[in-house]
Parts: sequence; structure tokens; C-alpha cells
Amino acid sequence: MKVKKGDTVEVMSGNDRGKRGEVTHVFPRTGKIMVRGVNMVKKHQKARSQQQLRSTQTGLVSVEMPIDASNVMVITPTGNPSRVNYRIEGGEKKRYSNKHGEVIG
Repeated sequence: MKVKKGDTVEVMSGNDRGKRGEVTHVFPRTGKIMVRGVNMVKKHQKARSQQQLRSTQTGLVSVEMPIDASNVMVITPTGNPSRVNYRIEGGEKKRYSNKHGEVIG
């Protein structure tokens, strides 16, 4: 996958189009990623025992759900969304922006 944990991405399609956020989890087998603050859904959380109750909320809780990695673009250091490609420089494989040719950290 060309999107990595910690990247800042912009959502290009779906209900959250135009939102930006940081990638928190990557699921390479399914091709999905989780982005902070994107694709929030309401979930009913059942009350648990007293020991577990302190750490989690109960009732209706907002939870982030994964979105497909093809629906996002990585934000370059200049702040523009771009596709990502790979280039070998000095024997090292580096990610770079297709649009601007910048190396992405």
C-alpha cells in the first residue's frame, strides 16, 4: 500500500469528501485504512462489568470505521493532495508525489 500510518490524507469520495485527517490504522489485506475523524458511525455499546466499565463508555457511542485506501490522497509537504509513486535514489526506495515530484516523508 502506498498510504502509511501517520500520513495526512484527504478524502476524495464518499460522505466525508474534502475532510483531512491522520491515518491511524492500515489494513493491507483488505486495502482499507482508518482516518482520525472520518467515517464516524453510531454504535450501541452494551454495559460491561464494573472493572471494564471505567475504561469504556456505554450507550450510543461514535466510532471510526475503515474506508478504502483508494478513496484518499496523501497530502504532500506543500499541503496539496497527490498520488504516490516510488523512486529509487541512492540505492533507497522513496515515496514521491506524482503531481509535484516532492519526496514524501
